[in-house]
Amino acid sequence: MFDLDDTLFHHRQAVRDGIAAHVRSTLPDVDVAAHLDRWDELEELHYHRYLVGELDYLGQRRARARDFMAAFGHTFESDAATEAWFETYLLEYVRAWALFDDALPCLRELSAAGIRIGMITNGIPSFQQPKLDTLELAAHFEHVVTSGEFGVAKPDPAIFLHACGLFGIDPAESLYVGDRLHTDALGAVGAGLTGVWLDREGAATAHELGEAAASGAHVVRTLAELPVLVAA
Repeated sequence: MFDLDDTLFHHRQAVRDGIAAHVRSTLPDVDVAAHLDRWDELEELHYHRYLVGELDYLGQRRARARDFMAAFGHTFESDAATEAWFETYLLEYVRAWALFDDALPCLRELSAAGIRIGMITNGIPSFQQPKLDTLELAAHFEHVVTSGEFGVAKPDPAIFLHACGLFGIDPAESLYVGDRLHTDALGAVGAGLTGVWLDREGAATAHELGEAAASGAHVVRTLAELPVLVAA
């Protein structure tokens, strides 16, 4: 089973391209490049607040927009105005959607080998399903589980166990791969699955590699490594 964002789908690049286009069109005198990292940081901050239940899904979007625009002295007059700003950003984000080059070859190779494939993604169906449809991913997955529909998010063991239940298999027969060590790989291990951390940038620290090794999770740099790992 797979994570979606930044595992198969190049979410981070689409985010940066999307906010850059949005800023250029609404704040033409602003140096876009100087604010891309801050938008990334705000997404990490407020999406984590959503994962731990501090904010709902729309709440984390509004918090990101408000904090980002506050740096330019702008205050939104209402939740509706905040949402309108975020929806305009999303139009640019969607235009930038793309898969990683290794995504489809990996899925095709697994399917050809008779491996059943599923997905567990943190998010809401109305936001994640269009990615699967637009990028022609949907047909590759027997089951897709979203945290917004199920009610709890990774790394809670319940969502992993729920997905295994849909397949009718024991967690020990399942492998889960994602780009986040704790949310994906260690979360999967905690539920009894084999966890795989996709560290595309090779940015893992010695401590993180130690955590992965101690848990029994695997670390890969590309999805091209996955079919061999599954077959082992």
